[in-house]
Amino acid sequence: MTVKPNSRDSKTRSLFSIFIVLGLCCFFYMIGAWQKSGFGKGDSIALEITKLTDCTISSNLNFETHHGGETGATIDESALEVKVFEPCSAKYIDYTPCQDQKRAMTFPRDNMIYRERHCPREEEKLRCLIPAPKGYATPFLWPKSRDYVPFANAPYKSLTVEKAIQNWIQYEGNVFRFPGGGTQFPQGADAYIDQLASVIPFENGTVRTALDTGCGVASWGAYLMKRNVIAMSFAPRDSHEAQVQFALERGVPAVIGVLGTIKLPYASRSFDMAHCSRCLIPWGANDGIYMMEVDRVLRPGGYWVLSGPPINWKINHQAWKRSEEELRGEQRKIEEIARQLCWEKIHEKAEIAIWRRRVNADSCPGRDDSRLNLCESTHPDDVWYKKMEACITPYPEGNGSGGFAGGELKMFPDRLNDVPPRIASGAVPGVSVETYLEDNKLWKKHLKAYKKINKIIDSRRCEGFSTYPRTYDLIHANGVFSLYKDKCNVEDILLEMDRILRPEGAVIIRDNVDVLIKVKKLVTGMRWNAKMYDHEDGPLISEKIMVAVKQYWVTGGNNSTSLKR
Repeated sequence: MTVKPNSRDSKTRSLFSIFIVLGLCCFFYMIGAWQKSGFGKGDSIALEITKLTDCTISSNLNFETHHGGETGATIDESALEVKVFEPCSAKYIDYTPCQDQKRAMTFPRDNMIYRERHCPREEEKLRCLIPAPKGYATPFLWPKSRDYVPFANAPYKSLTVEKAIQNWIQYEGNVFRFPGGGTQFPQGADAYIDQLASVIPFENGTVRTALDTGCGVASWGAYLMKRNVIAMSFAPRDSHEAQVQFALERGVPAVIGVLGTIKLPYASRSFDMAHCSRCLIPWGANDGIYMMEVDRVLRPGGYWVLSGPPINWKINHQAWKRSEEELRGEQRKIEEIARQLCWEKIHEKAEIAIWRRRVNADSCPGRDDSRLNLCESTHPDDVWYKKMEACITPYPEGNGSGGFAGGELKMFPDRLNDVPPRIASGAVPGVSVETYLEDNKLWKKHLKAYKKINKIIDSRRCEGFSTYPRTYDLIHANGVFSLYKDKCNVEDILLEMDRILRPEGAVIIRDNVDVLIKVKKLVTGMRWNAKMYDHEDGPLISEKIMVAVKQYWVTGGNNSTSLKR
């Protein structure tokens, strides 16, 4: 028996097909219009992102229509009007809120307290956009940026005079050149690192992470990169004007910081190596508290390098203009503390001394832990704004392969994909091997999606770590606004992102759609070009992705972009 087709169903299907076709046509027309719209001469990265966008990730151009917030209610458009943020005065081009020089001078100088972080009160916060200096230029791509920085980006010449004979930095026309020299390595950082490499195994992947205290312009860290070693460099914002700023403009990881009274912002056992090249830290002072802090962040089996005074004091005391007695006592104190910490001196030649932290407490000959001042805290990783203590962090429990306390890390690059020993042993509360592997898998998926949106992520530009303005090429914020919605003002977070982001730098924000709608309204008033994307698992997921590019603009004069409202 033949079933007669239902004419009403046929008409419905036909109308439905027409609506689909019309919808797709409108969608692709809007995409084309968006791509062809002008952004301004400075937004080359924004244009490049658009060109490289993989259209398999669809762009929802009107999220407000499809999503009504967490409760499904309609978004109140009047409450989301664009707020325009005005530029700050030109005097703030290098403003660093928690390292402001005027504020620093109001704090005690004992133990470098005044050089530590001191953040402004709520009523002191700036509510404006930090401008780039006139003539600001996009930094050179790595590795050229290691050796050259545009003068306009950090127009300060004092170091070219003060450190002229030490080969730190030279001014040449419209650029600064960094020959790779330093106070303790006048022949260049490469030659100096070669001396260290004769003792420390850089080449086999044993050393991957390093900490450089009192880094200057961070040439040591810059030249370690080609040896597959990443150094976190830090120095105070002091009379050596712009030293950390130069490091960041070069594309070298660095922060403004000092060993004073507060613990370093790193978990215990974070580094394979620590380094001090005439860093002017009084290592033997305050009952050895600074060496004890280095010991906390140094892995069992890790290396500590001390280059400069008081090493080889017998030869150099006159050049250093210090008495033999003073320098002899200083080195004796350092040696005594090193023995307490269970460090073994493995090398001393000329002005370089190298110690190695022993791999476990059992390998410390003659050390009686019962007579030592061991730290009582059971949380050596709880460090944020915690005061340093003159106590020794105990070795972690359990010896893994090779007898390393807490377990031995694999050599790089195998270390990248291996479960860290502290997680495998259950030493991290709330994190199991399974959750770690699942999180690792999740971030691989996220990164794959980001590369489809923005293939510039695969380019060779280095990212810097910084509290100075204009030192990040890329910022990633995963759920930050939801996490801090009851703790921080959204404007404060966005203004700080804007301050530390380079002109034409990109931001990737992943959050709930109702949060991103509000964020998108705010960043429109901050001279950012923003575009929203679906979650990589599809449009039905309420979590979305927003990619934004900061427009190029400088203090005063005519800028290449205009604010779009």
